[in-house]
Amino acid sequence: MMSDQKSLIEIAKKLLTINMGVTSGEKLLVLCDDITQNIGDAIFKAGMEVKARSFLLCMQKLERSGMEPDELVAKAMTMSDVVMAPTSASLTHTQARKNACSCGARIATMPGITEDMFFNGPINADYEKVEKLTKKVTALLDEARSARIVTGKYTLSMSLEERRGIASTGMYHNKGESGNLPSGEAYIAPFEGTATGSVLVDGSCVGIGLLNSPLVLEFDRGLMVNAKGDCADRLLRVLGDNPNARNLAELGIGTNDKARLTGVILEDEKIYGSVHIAMGSNDTFGGKVAAGVHVDAVMRSPELYLDDILVVKDGKIWI
Repeated sequence: MMSDQKSLIEIAKKLLTINMGVTSGEKLLVLCDDITQNIGDAIFKAGMEVKARSFLLCMQKLERSGMEPDELVAKAMTMSDVVMAPTSASLTHTQARKNACSCGARIATMPGITEDMFFNGPINADYEKVEKLTKKVTALLDEARSARIVTGKYTLSMSLEERRGIASTGMYHNKGESGNLPSGEAYIAPFEGTATGSVLVDGSCVGIGLLNSPLVLEFDRGLMVNAKGDCADRLLRVLGDNPNARNLAELGIGTNDKARLTGVILEDEKIYGSVHIAMGSNDTFGGKVAAGVHVDAVMRSPELYLDDILVVKDGKIWI
């Protein structure tokens, strides 16, 4: 156990110095909960070793991804130079994260992070390579006016007009930059009210994990109007009663060749050549909807077309 903790600390030091660019004297806030405390402790100790002014804040596990943390947590984030958030539920799509970035904090959210990811998975990617590919894919999203996902006999179309792509590269060296760690995805908020059609989700889903059988999600005028499959009821419970939670909030493309399908969305949505969508909030990355929840769903090998040009097929990105 002691050896594993030492290894965690060494990997965390690389994340702080290479991915976050932490320098001596910077204020580092590590946010964790009772589930992720061991990883939080390793990052905190790594922070002290790289001579950051390190603080560890352990909070109660949030009920769902996208839920706002306590105001004490939100305030501490705004007062920090760097925030590392290995938590069970995601803080990525929260006003707390957005406000802290506005105050200049560099933030890495790590929802659902596991020790296995540290030792065997996407944490160990070549992040210079990931960064280059992610920026190229993000440029395609920037330029596109429409997107179409084809999964077998199902097609889901949406408008991307007036929206900008977001590059989650895993490299956050400048004030106000943020994203996941591990990372590697390009994503965008489709224009509200435009998503129409159906999509087959066969990878994983927030609140469910790995899918033993696929979900078919139907959309009309931007909202999910029906879900079919063995796990459909579970998905609806995760989304809750807020109608805004049915909003098609995100379209994303994975760019990390070390990511695996594990049932943890933090890793699954980063898989190179995968595509994911999300329902719920998108007001923190260019959209207009605040739903208090953000639920991602991953497709293994769909076809993705941007302005009718093939971009993803057979688990490969075609640039």
